[in-house]
Amino acid sequence: MRDYVIVTDSASDLPQEILQEYDIPCLPLYYSIDGVIYGDEKNIEPHEFFELMRKGAMPTTMGCNPEYATEMFRSILNQGKDILHIAFSSALSVSYNSARIAAEDLKEEFPDSNIVVIDSKAASLGQGLLVYKAANMKKEGKSLEEVKTWIEENLNHMCHYFTVDDLFHLHRGGRVSKTTAVVGTLIHVKPVLHVTNEGELKPFQNVRGRKKALQSLVDSMKKEGAGYENKVAFIVHGDCIEDANKVADKIKEECGVEKVIIGMLSPTIGTHAGPGTVGLFFIGENK
Repeated sequence: MRDYVIVTDSASDLPQEILQEYDIPCLPLYYSIDGVIYGDEKNIEPHEFFELMRKGAMPTTMGCNPEYATEMFRSILNQGKDILHIAFSSALSVSYNSARIAAEDLKEEFPDSNIVVIDSKAASLGQGLLVYKAANMKKEGKSLEEVKTWIEENLNHMCHYFTVDDLFHLHRGGRVSKTTAVVGTLIHVKPVLHVTNEGELKPFQNVRGRKKALQSLVDSMKKEGAGYENKVAFIVHGDCIEDANKVADKIKEECGVEKVIIGMLSPTIGTHAGPGTVGLFFIGENK
């Protein structure tokens, strides 16, 4: 069995220590603030990024660079290893397509190699959870084909539930109307969103107040995660670690979760969700 490398992109929001522990290369996605492009060697510290947004900065995002993907893939193939790349949802970014193009371009150069590019139909640590599960399967000795099959069978069980603190970021990204953003803000509505089977971010429900919104994330796990093994769950936050910790404590108490991995929202997702976002990710019945 040929050795292989699991690769992902920065929209997976996996903490650096996990990427290092499992030796997972990560393709950068890019973002721009005030005309300056970040995302590779040049980055803004996460807290500073969200502070800039709080002060009115309006960043924009860009997908993965096909040339960068080609070079990263080539460096792995030159080591005689195959590739399993798990990409950000194609419904939300061009990054999957960039990786697919890179794989196609390298087939003639490396005819005996296997380059598998999977559309995760997931975002943030929902994508990250998929990568994490795949990495653990590889560590257990599973082949690339075995991991690929498991991913394809479980894509629609990677549950994503988000709540945001400010509706205007969602409006700017085309997720809610301006009227919804204005009225929702006035009456303190906090939307809960999820990622669909098609990999799109869609409204799930509206609740009044932050406390109820955070509890809604927990309630979703209690309902959809029932009967599924969720010893490990993932939480992401947009510079609001206290709220992330509250959700972590609740899912340990109410859902039997043993370990919670908490990560910071990347600028790629944070641009559209904004500071104060909290997301919960687990395996369940319905995505």
